[in-house]
Amino acid sequence: MIRFEDVSVTYDGAAGPTVRGVDFEVPEGELVLLVGPSGVGKSTVLGAVSGLVPHFTGGTLSGRVTVAGRDTRTHKPRELADVVGTVGQDPLSHFVTDTVEDELAYGMESLGLPPQVMRRRVEETLDLLGLAPLRGRPIATLSGGQQQRVAIGSVLTAHPRVLVLDEPTSALDPAAAEEVLAVLQRLVHDLGTTVLMAEHRLERVVQYADRVVLLAGPGAAPVLGPPAEVMAVSPVRPPVVELGALAGWTPLPLTVRDARRRAAPLRDRLAHLSVPDPAPAPAALPAPRPAPTSRWRRRPASGAEAAPGYAAEVRGLAVRRGRVQALRQVDLTVSAGETIALMGRNGAGKSTLLGALVGLVEPAAGSVRAGGAVPHRTPPRDLVRRVGLVPQEPRDLLYADTVAAECRAADEDADAAPGTCRALLAELLPGVGDDTHPRDLSEGQRLTLALAVVLTARPPLLLLDEPTRGLDYAAKHRLVAHLRSLAARGHAIVLATHDVELAAELAHRVVLLADGEVIADGPTAEVAVASPAFAPQVAKVLAPQQWLTVAQVRKALA
Repeated sequence: MIRFEDVSVTYDGAAGPTVRGVDFEVPEGELVLLVGPSGVGKSTVLGAVSGLVPHFTGGTLSGRVTVAGRDTRTHKPRELADVVGTVGQDPLSHFVTDTVEDELAYGMESLGLPPQVMRRRVEETLDLLGLAPLRGRPIATLSGGQQQRVAIGSVLTAHPRVLVLDEPTSALDPAAAEEVLAVLQRLVHDLGTTVLMAEHRLERVVQYADRVVLLAGPGAAPVLGPPAEVMAVSPVRPPVVELGALAGWTPLPLTVRDARRRAAPLRDRLAHLSVPDPAPAPAALPAPRPAPTSRWRRRPASGAEAAPGYAAEVRGLAVRRGRVQALRQVDLTVSAGETIALMGRNGAGKSTLLGALVGLVEPAAGSVRAGGAVPHRTPPRDLVRRVGLVPQEPRDLLYADTVAAECRAADEDADAAPGTCRALLAELLPGVGDDTHPRDLSEGQRLTLALAVVLTARPPLLLLDEPTRGLDYAAKHRLVAHLRSLAARGHAIVLATHDVELAAELAHRVVLLADGEVIADGPTAEVAVASPAFAPQVAKVLAPQQWLTVAQVRKALA
């Protein structure tokens, strides 16, 4: 169905090919998973299937890509639209209409399908993806995860023979991700749909793949094979595979079920060992003071200081967004040096709570104090030194033409020494050139750049919304190390995330939200192990013992 024949892609101005010597075939009715570190060209390979590369992105494609017998060099994307459906990393760039139902119907209208067929397929897709309650909602009012499901649904309604998906579960909560993957399984097994998918959260998807294509590095030739064989040599692999490698299991397990069947001897070895804390409790440190205000920033008005002892304090917070009650009677305290993970299904209110802490959302009731200020009453130029937010969409913070220009602007805004932001970016994301345009970065790379921009000011309270979206495991480990360093120096960190593995590694506390209310607030081990949906893979394998990460197990056994 899909055939790559010695394909290389070189973009204008690049020192060398982004991908080189790509040669593999995806048969009809298979789900093939494309894996590799960030920036190795996975999105380029996916774009070559739909014809977006090179017809839309530019650059030079050598070799040949065929889809259902059509050569993508001679067939533009619109001439492949009836065969290939594509969902990119950024759902917002995918939308054409304003409401959920209209968006699901738009692609079919473009293909000229009869109204009765369109109506039936819209209803089927609404049910498949759990979108029926949202059918009349404006897309702009949806959470990031809900928008991701709409983007996937708008492609499914056209019944393409080939689906190309770039990070399809990155913004979804665990339950929603399982629903989407179950839909893909049905499409593959029951309808013979061919799926080529790139995903960094391998713990969610590797067990569903018929085969895996590994791009180990920029320009490296792909490695193709069964999932267990490729995972054995892959530089990126999920925690359950890492645990199997640590325990010496052969073949390596791909699922929690496989690992649990072999884990009894390991559980016996660990039963009498103490569980190391993956995120050491914060010391009694004073909150870091805001950096001096720059020449053009005014100091906050007197009386705007937060309650002593807390970097942030939320009491009885209620927020309405149109007709939607986004938050209800939320209480939350964040201490200096503490890292809190906000978790819950898509639309639970996590991003709204972060918005209230940074002054983007005004409370309907209750109070919010953060970073020594009342956020919605504090001028942004003052608040930016006290509270920093890295949003889900990094383009909201990035406006310059090059990485170097973004970093220079961040240094100037933060009154930091020249080179501070660039050094931070090099630590978090090695290998990105100064002259690279932010739009040419992958989604994960753009997110890391936005994080470096915000961290340059070293705000006492740091807020992150889905900070590992698009990041591979190595990039995630670098991020975790840096955030731990900040917390050790007294910075308070609140992150909204669906990444249960990140919460297990980093968070001192987990706060679960549902329908705008706090339903659980406690130590990570207690909340995560007690929740089937939000437990990390190691916890599921070794339950009822409270192990959360492979690093804990490795340290205890050593």
